[in-house]
Amino acid sequence: MSNKIRIKDIAQMAGVSVGTVDRVLHNRPNTSKTATEKVKKVLEQINYQPNMYASALAHNRSYRFCLLIPRHESEAYWDEIEEGAMRASDVRRDFHVTIETFFYDRSKTTSFDQQSQACLGTQPDGVVLVPSALEATRKFTDQLHQSAIPFVMLDSFMPDLHPLSFYGQDSFASGYFAAKTLMMIAGGETEIMLMKQTKDGKVVSKQQDNRETGFRHYMHDHFPHINIIEVHLPLETSRQKYTIILEDFFNTHPQLHHCITFNSKAHLVGEFLLHTNRRDIQIMGYDMVEKNATCLKQGSISFLIAQHAYMQGYACIDTLFQAIVLKKKVEPVNYMPIELLTKENVDFYRRTQL
Repeated sequence: MSNKIRIKDIAQMAGVSVGTVDRVLHNRPNTSKTATEKVKKVLEQINYQPNMYASALAHNRSYRFCLLIPRHESEAYWDEIEEGAMRASDVRRDFHVTIETFFYDRSKTTSFDQQSQACLGTQPDGVVLVPSALEATRKFTDQLHQSAIPFVMLDSFMPDLHPLSFYGQDSFASGYFAAKTLMMIAGGETEIMLMKQTKDGKVVSKQQDNRETGFRHYMHDHFPHINIIEVHLPLETSRQKYTIILEDFFNTHPQLHHCITFNSKAHLVGEFLLHTNRRDIQIMGYDMVEKNATCLKQGSISFLIAQHAYMQGYACIDTLFQAIVLKKKVEPVNYMPIELLTKENVDFYRRTQL
């Protein structure tokens, strides 16, 4: 439809009044069935697309979105998520979009419960959430559904909870890809170290579990003879304790030359290797955070799989904006690219500034 076509033009084409067209466009009552059908027929013929931006601005209302994510260290993967989300809010400032962020402790289900209820108490128009354990997350998303509050899932996908949309990598495919890439340089090995950060012996991220499943699937099919040895670095433990654990492990396994981890903390091992001048061990990890990038450039990390955290944060907020403010349909599943970084290309990896 041409931008110059007016409601008056539509009324003339349909043979009805301007008021009738206005009522049909805004789903208002007091319009006969015959007149409504005439107007809708014309709208279909001219492929009418309403100016959602103008309509949303005309309402002059504000929108509150909540971001519910894990508590994290400075300069971590989650900082990029936050920055992207805040940038999306800034871009939409004419529509009075604001974001309130709530942080929960991934190792404590009670923390997720408390922060999700605090989020709900602000009566948000939409929510972006990183899931916790399934049942804790389901409790919260059931409340969101009951209150007709759309939510976007980030990082881990739980389709049974029926989010408006999801942003993140295909975790299984990512783990499979990681194994295939690692074995290009480690195919002759007999054992590989799998480093995990754990709480009571368990990782606290469903995404990491899914990556490991993809990894082990590939290894089972193609390198079943290689022994995968797990090393657990407990959460909230001192660097000195990590050093003791890693020193003992590498002294016990002198023939081991490759390590993989499915979290953003590859630098914990990378920094240990640099400090102890162990140059015959290489690591594969996730996320282009500063400490990982430093180890990559200095040679203790071979590969990083990046997933555009900044873009994920931006896209989640923009999706809520598109669906809630502009009333547009959005893509339900949005997988991020699986990108491989080495010291040769890491300086050319840039988040997209929107």
